[in-house]
Amino acid sequence: MPAMLLDFEQPIAALEGKLQEMQKLAADSEVDVTEAVAALEAKIGALKKETYANLTRWQRVQLSRHPERPYTLDYINGMADKFVELHGDRTVADDKAMVGGFGEIDGQPVMFVGQQKGHNTKQRQFRNFGMPNPEGYRKALRLMKLAEKFNVPIVTLIDTPGAFPGLEAEERGQGEAIARNLKEMFMLKVPVVCVIIGEGASGGALGIAIGDRVLMLENTWYSVISPESCSSILWRSWDYKEQAAEALKLTATDMQKAGLVDGIVKEPLGGAHTDPEKMIEVLKKTLLKTLKELAAVPAAERISQRIDKFSAMGVVVE
Repeated sequence: MPAMLLDFEQPIAALEGKLQEMQKLAADSEVDVTEAVAALEAKIGALKKETYANLTRWQRVQLSRHPERPYTLDYINGMADKFVELHGDRTVADDKAMVGGFGEIDGQPVMFVGQQKGHNTKQRQFRNFGMPNPEGYRKALRLMKLAEKFNVPIVTLIDTPGAFPGLEAEERGQGEAIARNLKEMFMLKVPVVCVIIGEGASGGALGIAIGDRVLMLENTWYSVISPESCSSILWRSWDYKEQAAEALKLTATDMQKAGLVDGIVKEPLGGAHTDPEKMIEVLKKTLLKTLKELAAVPAAERISQRIDKFSAMGVVVE
């Protein structure tokens, strides 16, 4: 198990602790406990499958925020060769919460764009906890237009608790920057694949999530508001976040049923953080397959399908 355990993982950890004790006893005393070890391993395997197959929506939110999960740069560095990070929006600053640049996946040129969180306190502060300012969204758009100029497909990796809500962000046009990204991304002539790899909160996520294919990793969430914020608005307290998560229907399965995303990428049993290398390899294969499918579609048809897909979302009652 990872170093940090979530509450629902405690029974699994307890059994794994017993297994380690049993194996140590066998090594120290040369007692044959092969059958007992095999039985306990089978019990642990069955408990893991049952636990992770029946997670509540709030438990999936907890997994999406696990500090040991791979972040955007982990995926990029794991998938891509010759990655060259590009900086700045050419207007205000270089937003450290939004990263991007050219790379290659098995020889396929790609423009990567995504929100980056930090692995420790110092990095989290440096990356503003993955919450971009307006210059972050303008930087993302600059890179996407650059990719279009050189006819390179775009992959966006989404993992943010939301766009930065500070006064200075609003003064510099946070809403306008996100709205412009939505408009421009609809009309990009190159293939666009968007993947939610962690948290997909509100306009902060949507600002880089207009694509021909929108995918979600299995233990991620995508919603207009976080469960905690929803709870604080409806109940004036964060204590009802679990009920809020259920009501929001924000998991990958919920999103696919609602027709808001195009596919779900399976994670290793227990979450992406239990085997980051495997997770990165699975996503790499998925992206290569998806980009190949999209490359076969003429640009004008792709744009038309993209617009139709997003225009069909939602329910209208007159």
